[in-house]
Amino acid sequence: MNEFNQKIIKFEYEKNLTQNDFFVTKSNQHVFKLINDWPKWEKKFINIYGEKFSGKTHLINIFLKKNNGIKIDSQSFNESYLRKVKINENIVLENLEVDINEKLFFTLLNIIEQDNKYLIITSLDPVTKINFKLKDLNSRMKNFILQNIEKPDDELIFAILLKNFSDRQISIEKKLIEFTIKRIDRSYGKIFDFIYKIDEMSLKKKKSIDMKIIKEVLGGMSE
Repeated sequence: MNEFNQKIIKFEYEKNLTQNDFFVTKSNQHVFKLINDWPKWEKKFINIYGEKFSGKTHLINIFLKKNNGIKIDSQSFNESYLRKVKINENIVLENLEVDINEKLFFTLLNIIEQDNKYLIITSLDPVTKINFKLKDLNSRMKNFILQNIEKPDDELIFAILLKNFSDRQISIEKKLIEFTIKRIDRSYGKIFDFIYKIDEMSLKKKKSIDMKIIKEVLGGMSE
């Protein structure tokens, strides 16, 4: 097989967040279909949740590239954003956590509803499990369509590993990826931790990745 040219000096690589780079499998196809079905949604309040590195931001970038809107990180959400919300049809609130300004959040929900806008919230857990102090907020969370990005299947793990190794110009045989898939934890965090460690190891040893390196990294992660 053709191998990628491997660079020994550490370099910055650009992550492409386009629709063509998002690999769709059974783990995420329902969420991918939903964002592409806009505006034909049953409700105008959507919650996309899943663990870190599961592709929530990638999906949001795909959505906003096709449909005009504004993206707000919940940790920086303040009153100044409400004016921007007024002039956008699609609103994305990323990384919702319990420490958000609840009164502003409630105001945002009212604007979305009154002005007939669309809201997508991303979070680690479903918004219905977040315990807000404002009882009205907890009630409002029941109005969301919940979309879970499930744990990655074999096909998605293969695609993630191959894409990230390619981006980093790391050469690796297909059989080594298949070996890894059978042994790595089905967690996006663990998968990207593995990729990072392989990247570091390849630069340190200055050679192509072999079975010994794969076993060494996997063994270290299970300790």
